[in-house]
Amino acid sequence: MAETLARTPNQTSPTRSRSVTETVNGSHRFVIQGYSLAKGMGVGKHIASEEFTVGGYKWAIYFYPDGKNPEDNSTYVSVFIALASEGTDVRALFELTLMDQSGKGKHKVHSHFDRSLESGPYTLKYRGSMCLVTLVALPRGFRLGANWFRGYKRFFRRAMLETSDFLRDDCLKINCTVGVVVSATDCSMLHSIQVPESDIGSDIGMLLENMEGSDIIFNVSGEKFHAHKLVLSARSPKFRSELLEGVDIEAEEVMVPDMEPKVFKALLHFIYLDTLAEDELIASSSCSTHLVADTLTAKLLAAADRYDLERLKRICESHLCKDISVDSVAQVLSLADCYHAAELKDVCLKFAAENLAAVMRSDGFEYLKENCPSIQSELLKTVAGCDEDCSNGGVKSGSVWAQLSDGGDNSSRRVRQRT
Repeated sequence: MAETLARTPNQTSPTRSRSVTETVNGSHRFVIQGYSLAKGMGVGKHIASEEFTVGGYKWAIYFYPDGKNPEDNSTYVSVFIALASEGTDVRALFELTLMDQSGKGKHKVHSHFDRSLESGPYTLKYRGSMCLVTLVALPRGFRLGANWFRGYKRFFRRAMLETSDFLRDDCLKINCTVGVVVSATDCSMLHSIQVPESDIGSDIGMLLENMEGSDIIFNVSGEKFHAHKLVLSARSPKFRSELLEGVDIEAEEVMVPDMEPKVFKALLHFIYLDTLAEDELIASSSCSTHLVADTLTAKLLAAADRYDLERLKRICESHLCKDISVDSVAQVLSLADCYHAAELKDVCLKFAAENLAAVMRSDGFEYLKENCPSIQSELLKTVAGCDEDCSNGGVKSGSVWAQLSDGGDNSSRRVRQRT
């Protein structure tokens, strides 16, 4: 008996798109020179600005010195914005600014851009359609009519205009901004192409691994490392000066004194790949040695300072900072001072100042006193700053100056924890 298996129809990945509606904005400055001569031209007669283009359509500003409404008897001036090109259902927003010419910046602005329009943007259906823009807000409940002679035709009371700062040297300046509403489908969301992560680091790292094209050999305590002069010079100013400009420019093998092979290997790894093996650093920081200077991180800090690798130095500073304690801070402080690790040094000084009494009883502090007298003076300045901050806080309990005179019983003194 044949068995019929129901198959699930193949499903395609969902698609999506996005419609974006926005305005294409443009502005025009209309200067009306000789205002007094324009008066008296008659109600309903206007002065037109030069046509300007916004959003693919031509526009013009119409100024009526004697007003547009016969019933007002030339009491008001009128201003209209008109569509000056052929268009069907052009939707637009408008902003009109009567410029204050006194320099006080008190312009008269009426804008459709910064307020919600109950019926949306205005629609101009044919050439010559005009939108009346007033400098007074529409009354509550007022609705625009069916034609474009809508709103108030009373743009400004003429008597007030003629005594205001808007009229200067018989000149008016009107700035008009038109925003034509356009809609488009954003095709960027219809399809997507995944871009792989950059692999330039691994590509350059392969050069180190397979030694292809190497032109320099480093001899570190008998162990040899093949490398590329251009890569080293691009990454390290020190290598650049030695390999491209210095005495080793023709050398095929260079001796590297005062460095262990594992440290130089980690150094090359960073130069080629811009990373460090985190597990090696973690193992280094958690080893049983009592001397911070013997860890791989500390030795890499020295190598980074030696070859001017600031990013590597900062990575080492970050790792050493995580392991600062009362017992280790003096050693780390000494390393930071020796290898110009400014941020690590600042952290150590603050930690030591906040836990001064306990730090002073550590073995590392004796080393500081004997070998780094300059750090002692910096520590005292930091202590003074911490003590002043404590005093300004209003409560001076636990003053670091009090720690200086602490007798020696460390069991009763709480060490401030790092946050």
